[in-house]
Amino acid sequence: MRRLPATALAVFLSLLSAETASAQGAGKCLNENALGVARTVEIDTTGGPGFGMEQYKAYDFLNLKEVVLTFDDGPWPHNTRAVLEALAKHCTKATFFSIGKHAMWHPEILKEVAAAGHTVGTHTWSHANMAKLKGEKLTAELERGFSAVKIALGQPPHSFFRFPFLKDPKEAMEYLGKRNIAVFSHDLDSFDFKIKKPEEVIKSVMTKLDKKGKGIILMHDLQTATATALPELLDRLKAEGYKVVHMRSKAPLETLPEYDEALKGEMKGVAVSGGAPVSSIVRTIETDDAPPTGDLPAKSALPGTSVKQ
Repeated sequence: MRRLPATALAVFLSLLSAETASAQGAGKCLNENALGVARTVEIDTTGGPGFGMEQYKAYDFLNLKEVVLTFDDGPWPHNTRAVLEALAKHCTKATFFSIGKHAMWHPEILKEVAAAGHTVGTHTWSHANMAKLKGEKLTAELERGFSAVKIALGQPPHSFFRFPFLKDPKEAMEYLGKRNIAVFSHDLDSFDFKIKKPEEVIKSVMTKLDKKGKGIILMHDLQTATATALPELLDRLKAEGYKVVHMRSKAPLETLPEYDEALKGEMKGVAVSGGAPVSSIVRTIETDDAPPTGDLPAKSALPGTSVKQ
């Protein structure tokens, strides 16, 4: 397991106020039984730390009954918007790991994800199995994905990445570490890519949560069953006392100019670790049970978005 040098880590102690604005744009949450966001954490991605106990054991920033909602493979027509609608009704936030090609096909949907206050990370250019790639092909699959998401958004994504199929070869892990991009696995997999019935998606998630008590949940906004299941799943999470933690990266992902330029032509006509304590790289920047203690630094949010206190 790759470990981050302690000298590269800074200890953060700030505690800031809750983000209570709903994605419906009303400035307040209209659902009295909403999940909301219990706290927002900012992650220092220096060195490419790994999160999700399924694969990476170094950092666990979740307390009992806390969950992180994550969605892979979007943006996708109908389903991503249905997911956004369900999240908005519960005034809660998630992290979306976007495929580069899908971002280029549907940039307007990805912009809606970011505009609603969700975190946008990346998921390679074409959902390739990275264990089968080496050298320039591996680099291009990563970098084209980063640049495509940036161009589609019109702003840099967060420095968060998830491997397709959770295949994380050493070469790719080392490359992401040098690029200061955090890698996310999961604590529990919904297996919604195999399950086609919404009720079975809900059962899969809740049964695993009952055993683990918390975790980063892997779902797919590409899947119709997940989009259909999400309203009831969020209701169940609320009813059973779970709280949502929202993640952001301390710094945005810096794409490479040569890949940005190479992809601009393709966008024509499209509307455009370990050993160190987890507190060293993850800090709570917002919580729903503390008064404001100061303004958020500008770099804690994506350009073009704001945090309401």
